[in-house]
Amino acid sequence: MAVEVKMPQLGLTMEEGTVSKWVKQEGDAVKVGDVLLEITTDKLTSEVTAEAEGTLIKIVAQEGEDIPVKGLLAYIGEAGEQVGAAPAQAAPVQAAAPAAEKKPAGETKVAVIGGGPGGYVAAIRAAQLGGKVTLIEKNKLGGTCLNVGCIPTKAILHAAEALTEAKEMAEYGIHIEVKNVDWKQVQAKKNAITAQLVGGVTGLMKANKIQIVEGTASFASKDTLAVLKKDGTKENMTFDKIIIAAGSVPAVPPIPGVKENANCVDSTGALSFEEIPKSLLVIGGGVIGIELATAYSKFGTEVTVVEAAPKLLPMMDGELTAQLRKLMEAKGVKIMTDAKVQSVEAAAVGAKVNVEIGGKVQPFEAEKVLVAVGRRTDTEALGLDAAGIANDRGRITVNDKMETNVPNVYAIGDCLGKVMLAHVASAQGEVAAENALGENAVYNGATNPSCVYTDPEFAGVGLTEEKAKELGIAYQVGKFPLMANGKSLIMNGGVGSIKFIIGTEYKEVLGVHILGPRATDLIGECALAIGMEATVEDIIAAIHAHPTVTEAQETEIVCQCVIIDFMPVTFYESRNQQKQCTLRLVEVCDHALHYFVFVSGSDNNLRTCMECVKIMAVHIIQYTLQ
Repeated sequence: MAVEVKMPQLGLTMEEGTVSKWVKQEGDAVKVGDVLLEITTDKLTSEVTAEAEGTLIKIVAQEGEDIPVKGLLAYIGEAGEQVGAAPAQAAPVQAAAPAAEKKPAGETKVAVIGGGPGGYVAAIRAAQLGGKVTLIEKNKLGGTCLNVGCIPTKAILHAAEALTEAKEMAEYGIHIEVKNVDWKQVQAKKNAITAQLVGGVTGLMKANKIQIVEGTASFASKDTLAVLKKDGTKENMTFDKIIIAAGSVPAVPPIPGVKENANCVDSTGALSFEEIPKSLLVIGGGVIGIELATAYSKFGTEVTVVEAAPKLLPMMDGELTAQLRKLMEAKGVKIMTDAKVQSVEAAAVGAKVNVEIGGKVQPFEAEKVLVAVGRRTDTEALGLDAAGIANDRGRITVNDKMETNVPNVYAIGDCLGKVMLAHVASAQGEVAAENALGENAVYNGATNPSCVYTDPEFAGVGLTEEKAKELGIAYQVGKFPLMANGKSLIMNGGVGSIKFIIGTEYKEVLGVHILGPRATDLIGECALAIGMEATVEDIIAAIHAHPTVTEAQETEIVCQCVIIDFMPVTFYESRNQQKQCTLRLVEVCDHALHYFVFVSGSDNNLRTCMECVKIMAVHIIQYTLQ
């Protein structure tokens, strides 16, 4: 009996594949495992192999034909076997009464303006809920994040990290000679990764039957968009629901000479340098500026960072930010805060930047100048005012359901002008789509992590210590230096620390801030803890694998519990003599924390050891007992 060859499902989102080439032809003998044909999807080209032995007796799907998953491609059987004949007619039966015609389910027409991480997630979610979705994108699918932001930045950072690691392997007895950096190959790899991910998004659009329109949209009315397509044609398109995901663009400060100097670039330009610059001056000490400063300094560029505010990374924990600054300066990056750029002039090397520091103007020369003073909403072309959509100078106003003041119009992501992060836009996109399709979803930003890909990585979620003070929340702080964590010690010498902000009354986790290896991965557990309103006891109860960086979070919490829970004691140096004592947590081992009691003012006078297994590090945290 003939065996059917069907279109395989090569991924969860795959709905169809294209027959690109038949390797075997009708009449060919085949064995199990022989390649029968090649198929293509939006993501890849794959081979379909025979699952039965025999003869390829009939090809059903022709080259170039799109076949749905589980659709028939061919038959394998015995030579001369007939397949595909019409089934025998069954004996006539009395006709049943005709069933009432089922009316098609009503389709909600949804427009999504912008195809970035917020827009394409919103489009997919709306389609999953039954919406008939049209996504309008004026530039490239994937938005800033995939094309000129998160992904290409991290690709260049990874190359820089690999270079640094190769140079430092001598510490482990591995001697690697780095002859040079092939910058064109670095750029090519970055572009290939970007293209692959954009292709993946394109495949998801197709799999979810989302119509993509390339063009610029503006509101003709509250429910109608005027779309200027890339081919020059115009079309008015009416929708039941509209989700604005217009994103943001780099902000250009009003500094004389910036626009006129070709050596002054934004983040997009800094990702596409034709060669590694010998010197780079970064205007702005935010995430973009600090990440690119980190990357290029590793490639050997002389980097200077100029920040007008008193500190770098204003949204991150101040104490750890100060630590990061010291680490960057130790690696050769010049950092100036409370420094305001007055003007930019042409110079033989590239540009001369005049910076006011302490009331005096100092000139700095650099081959390239990165202007990274933040981003602004990209909503000018939308016609928000004409549609009556409330906004503050282009920053769209929404509630926690992502609804604007105009019914059936939603807005998400960077165009709100608040937290401009890809994962925030994605989360908001899901909320907007669900509400547009009749669900009742609410956006809660309490668990939004912030990540900075420096060396070491920097991540935070929840309240900083500064914010807790500002809000008048009673809190306690727990800190744990990563020099006491075995895996961190192996990876980067134990540089960095973890800081917990804990509520005084209930011991709930209010915020976590990590400066150290894999901080951007570790922060996910902390976000979950905050979202679940976990207490320190909850985190302690979770068993963390050893040796990992993650166990440092549990250890830090244990340190905090020692501070909270130990009762005041008095150490008796002898039967009749009492002395105030200091409890010092000085060591961490595989299975237990170790506590040593010292007589105050005499750290070398060890009095008692409460438990000792294996010493890994010293002097972690100190607490005085009355």
